[in-house]
Amino acid sequence: MRKKVEFAVLVLALAGLLAVSKNLEKYVSSGDVKKGSATVVIDAGHGGSDPGKIGVNDALEKDINLKIAKKVKKLLEKEGVTVVMTRKEDATLAKESDQNQKIQDMKARVDVINKTKPAMVVSIHQNSYHEEGIHGAQVFYYSHSSDGEKAAVIMQKALLAVDSDNTRQAKANDTYYMLKRTEVPTVIVECGFLSNNEEAEKLVTKEYQQQLAEAITQGIRTCLSK
Repeated sequence: MRKKVEFAVLVLALAGLLAVSKNLEKYVSSGDVKKGSATVVIDAGHGGSDPGKIGVNDALEKDINLKIAKKVKKLLEKEGVTVVMTRKEDATLAKESDQNQKIQDMKARVDVINKTKPAMVVSIHQNSYHEEGIHGAQVFYYSHSSDGEKAAVIMQKALLAVDSDNTRQAKANDTYYMLKRTEVPTVIVECGFLSNNEEAEKLVTKEYQQQLAEAITQGIRTCLSK
């Protein structure tokens, strides 16, 4: 009698395990349970009434920033990375009623980032200088962020794929609003100098923008794997 009871309990236990197994299989195989993917915020600098730098060829920084940002987004999403853009069009994040549009725009960007809590942030910009000969991409990070420094060094190295002769190094900064106020590793990628004739002409082409996007994506990929 005792053996029959033990056998019955064993059968019930096995049936229970089988039911649980099938239930788990249902969720996993149906895609209801998904492997978590990293989230990255891509910030296209400037926009709307704020053109950013204006190139020697009259190119507007805000337009180049957005085009490169969209290409990076597309590349990252192909790899399963979740991408949040601070802006998707030629617009400021400030409200029309805001008195200081620039400050409110920056605050809104930082707010998006801190609420999203991404693995990292890449803010895309173009540079300018009073000497025409200055050129080359450069990455900036917050002086007091070791994670930001690591990401910037990785990104600076990745950009060598676009210009192997670029000797610029990742540079610390403690004044940029976005670097100071974001709560996650953030880097600012200055893709090139719109004040340099040769670089300005390259920066407006789809081919060069794609090269930059691929290099930035590689940099992000490496950062996420660390």
